[in-house]
Order: sequence, then structure tokens, then C-alpha cells
Amino acid sequence: MLKCAFSLMGPTGAGKSTFIDYATQQVGSSVGHGLQSKTADIRAVRFLHPVDKGPVIFVDTPGFDDTYKSDIEILSLIAGWFVAVYKQHIPLAAIVYLHRISDNRMAGSPLKNLKMLASMCGQAAMPRVILGTTMWSEVPGDVAVRRDNELRNIFWKDMLAQGCKVQPFSDSYESAWKMIGMLPTTREDVILSSEIIEDKKRLNETVAGVMLNSELRRLIADQKDAAVRLERQARTEGNPVLVAEMELRKAEIEKKIIGVVGQLQHLKIPFGRKTKAFFTHRRARKSGIRIPTAGADVLPERPL
Repeated sequence: MLKCAFSLMGPTGAGKSTFIDYATQQVGSSVGHGLQSKTADIRAVRFLHPVDKGPVIFVDTPGFDDTYKSDIEILSLIAGWFVAVYKQHIPLAAIVYLHRISDNRMAGSPLKNLKMLASMCGQAAMPRVILGTTMWSEVPGDVAVRRDNELRNIFWKDMLAQGCKVQPFSDSYESAWKMIGMLPTTREDVILSSEIIEDKKRLNETVAGVMLNSELRRLIADQKDAAVRLERQARTEGNPVLVAEMELRKAEIEKKIIGVVGQLQHLKIPFGRKTKAFFTHRRARKSGIRIPTAGADVLPERPL
């Protein structure tokens, strides 16, 4: 039987596959090149724990910015894996969330991935979450240290207060196991699996599902605003080439809106379920973790 499981999470390109390759001594076997996501589905790799030689499993998950899958598909994949681990009584020893220290701001995809991490894990599992920073060699040392401090003091502050740990990853077997090797291998369930198994909730009723619903609705509003601005600008431009280009961009935005609306359809809660939840006084769980959204430009480049 498996001793424990380690889950790798984070945006596309943060180094999840690379971490697993180093931890399992398979360097170079699955490094992604380019901007497309290497991990379109869940990838599991077995290995022997370096101390007691017990079998462990590393699970590589796609980020919520995947090239080929929608956010709701990603959430379904990860939820399915968490539930499988829960049912098989496999201890989830650690959730390693990787963030590129080379990113000069916390916005867009990294911020969305961080919010989803918090909503899936909940407070109880925070001591099993390791916030790992990667790609230190790509930026000057003083810049990397400043960004690391800002992440700790702003975006990761509440998670650290709940028991998370922060550790840099330096592309080596030793660095990978320094991050995860000393954690206990006893069971600690994430809130997402508890909601689905114990509370009998559908995915769209979980904390993570509600969070994703909110993010998708915000995205639709932003895209609609962008389409309106482009339409106004196209009307005022006298250059037919620019007008045609703006119309094309507007059509692309409208196509994105249709795609996001389709995702929202999967997250709709049937009226009957809402009514039952009301009369049974089922209280929604909360992640209890605050991720700042204002001041997303808190990691700007500064003159050296």
C-alpha cells in the first residue's frame, strides 16, 4: 500500500513537472517547452521514500490556465483525484504549490491559481501546504529576495498564519526532498474532498466551485466591458484598417464570453438542490483563508 501522496499545484510553467522529475530522479523526462501546458491531465509518478523506502506517489496537476482544458474541467480533475485519495485512505502528506519568483506581479493566472488552492484546501490542511518558489536563477538575487519578502508579507501572509511553509526550490533532488521529506505522513483531508464525501455536495456547491463561479462571472463582466470599449473606439476611428482590426478583436472577445458562459452552465445549482439546502439548514463551509485581490501590482519592477 502507498505510504503517502504528494500533490503538485500551481500555474502552467511554474515547474511542477520539473519538481517531480528531480524528486523521482527522472530529470528531463517531462519538462515542458513553450507556453502550452505539459500536464493536460493528472500525471502520477511512483517513487520510494528516501528514508524508509516506503512507496509514495507524486501527482502532477494542470493549472487553472491550461491550454486545452477549461477551469471547470481542471477543478473536476483535481476534485476527482482528491476524492480517490480520500476513499483509499492514502495520506495526503503535502500539497506543493509552486510560484515563479521571476514573475514581477501577482495578477491574472497566478492569483487565480492561488485563490483556487486556498478554496480547495481549507484551514485544516494549511500545515500540509508548501509554497515553493522557483526560477531564482532567472532574476538578480536582490530582486528575487524582495519579491519573496513581498509574497510572504502580502499575498501569502494569511496562509502562513494558518501553518503554510515557504521554501525555495533549486532544481535538485536534495532541494525537492528538503521541502517535503520531513512532513508527517498521517492523514489530513482537504476541504474539497470532505465537502464532496461527507457533506454530499456537488462540485458546484463546494467552496472551490463557488469561488470559480465568482471568478468566471467577473471574467465575463471584464470581457463585456472590453468589447464595449472596442466598439466605441471603432466608431470614432476613420481608418478602415483599424476599424476592421477592432471588429476582429471584438469578435474574439465575444467568443471568449460564450466559452465562459458555457463553463458557468456546468456550475449552476438546480433549484431543487437550493431548496433542499435551505430547508435542511445546510451551512456552507468556508476556506477561512484570505487572499488579497486589491493591489495586484504590488510586485512591480523597481530601479536597481
